[in-house]
Amino acid sequence: MRRGSGLARRALIEHRPWLAASLLAGVAYYFLWNNAIGGIWLILLKGAGVGFLAIYALRRTKGLDGAILTLALALSAAADAVLEIDFELGGVLFFASHWVAVALYLRNRKPDAARNRKLLGALLLIATPVGAYALSGDPLIGVYAISLGAMAATAWTSRFPVSRVGLGALLFIVSDWLIFSRMGPLDLAPLPDILVWPTYYAAQFMIATGVVQTLRCERMRNSVQADA
Repeated sequence: MRRGSGLARRALIEHRPWLAASLLAGVAYYFLWNNAIGGIWLILLKGAGVGFLAIYALRRTKGLDGAILTLALALSAAADAVLEIDFELGGVLFFASHWVAVALYLRNRKPDAARNRKLLGALLLIATPVGAYALSGDPLIGVYAISLGAMAATAWTSRFPVSRVGLGALLFIVSDWLIFSRMGPLDLAPLPDILVWPTYYAAQFMIATGVVQTLRCERMRNSVQADA
């Protein structure tokens, strides 16, 4: 069993080096975020987690959809780093990242999506900003969360796998709600400190790998059909 795990790790490093680097940075930041290293090194480490996912998406995809995914991830990585310096500017970058992701998901709508998926998408669109405002008590946070809800709603009704991209979008909401809870009257401590980064990073990882795998499989299928 141990040998199999070692082979899996070696295969990941050899064939998906940027994905492996992202995992390493994401895990390292979780254990070091409250460490004395601080400063620029912690900022760079925080941005590297999703930054390496952006490079992974750039290297593993082609075409407009891949470029849009890469841009959304790059904006998120920049937001992660900037949040350590300026919370408002970081929020603006995440706001932009969400709308870029919305563009990707709208380009890849699932025309025959089941009714329950459409209903959940509509619920996410409404409940996400309402929940954000209720937790934070800040109208601006509610406005920001409209972009978050739109991202999750369109992700859930896209053709990308719900088990990765849809669930990743839900985890993104959970992570942001935990952040917003620090601003309002509802004290959820110590849950935000423990869960914000794992839920956020897992969300980005699942979204990135889910979209990349779908686009690559589609490209390979089209290539086989063209050669037939």
